Amino acid sequence: MRLLGFIAELLALAGGVGLVYQVASALAVKQFMARPAPPPKKRPPVTVLKPLCGADPGLEAHLTALLRQGYPELQVVCGVSDPADPAVAVVHRVMEQFPQADIELVVDPTQHGSNLKIGNLINMMRAVRHGLLVIADSDVAPHDFYLDQAVEPFADPQIGLVTFLYVGRPLLDTASRLGAIGINHGFLPSALVARWLGRADGCFGATIALPAALLRKMGGFEAVADKLADDWELGAMARREGLKIAIAARPVALTVAERDLQTLFDHEVRWGRTIAAVDRASYIASIITQPVALTLLAALIGGWRLLPMLALAVAVRAWVVRTQERALRLPNGSLADLLLRDLLSFVVFVTACCGKTVLWRGKRFSVGSDGKLTLLEG
Repeated sequence: MRLLGFIAELLALAGGVGLVYQVASALAVKQFMARPAPPPKKRPPVTVLKPLCGADPGLEAHLTALLRQGYPELQVVCGVSDPADPAVAVVHRVMEQFPQADIELVVDPTQHGSNLKIGNLINMMRAVRHGLLVIADSDVAPHDFYLDQAVEPFADPQIGLVTFLYVGRPLLDTASRLGAIGINHGFLPSALVARWLGRADGCFGATIALPAALLRKMGGFEAVADKLADDWELGAMARREGLKIAIAARPVALTVAERDLQTLFDHEVRWGRTIAAVDRASYIASIITQPVALTLLAALIGGWRLLPMLALAVAVRAWVVRTQERALRLPNGSLADLLLRDLLSFVVFVTACCGKTVLWRGKRFSVGSDGKLTLLEG
């Protein structure tokens, strides 16, 4: 019984630390969104690379929003590995809507390494005509100043790479809502708190901008063709060149469209194991970001005397989420979804810590200690 009591006290203490973290995360989001978003001093020619696999919800709207930016000298290169990919028809429709736009589709099944997205990008590079690259995932919904904010930090010659934080805009189903909560009130605040604590290595794959010359100097996309955390690796390579990673002034929105809870779970376990492959110690330490789960476990082990701690954790977590929603201009979510999300996050965390395989686009890979992917099946 003494051991159980000690474990309960330890969990409650970790939950208390988590509450301090939660308050810090709310302040970090408010501060970030209050910063000015200055226009760029220069608008250099840009090539946007859109690696595609399937006609994801909103893809046509995302491409259309990109072409309506009013950005001078913009080239958009889309890429697929399968000529029968449904994304091909979407890209052709956009080409018909914008006949004057500089948009190109690369269809190439050639494989390069085990990272399918990077293999697609390697094939697309032959079509690039401009010196500044913006790599954008298919689910990115560009806001009005998206490209301006991608290029503005390069006014500082010490900046080698620009990355975007992102918020989730869910479809109406439960899995998508839970996925968006995980992004908006898990990933995004934790990235900002990490910056507060002096970590400048965060690089997030939804959108990355970097000079093509720097990419070539670092070995091209081929250098990360077998890496699961390709975004983090690109950032690390830029830092090894003595350059810094900048975060764009405002987050970009992602369309969150999870088919079901199992798909969401597999997706988030892949994210978790990606982070763990890069920095396992920090990933394990991130358990303190989950005070509701920690205090719930403390109450289950330690009994009713710890129920006030659980109630406090729920109240603080709800306040933090409302504060972040206001700062990010997001609609209010439900408390039931938030509590379900927090329990799911804990299960994902435990699962990600206890294995080294991931599911990605229907294929199963193992993740090595160096972050390299090995195809197991699919």
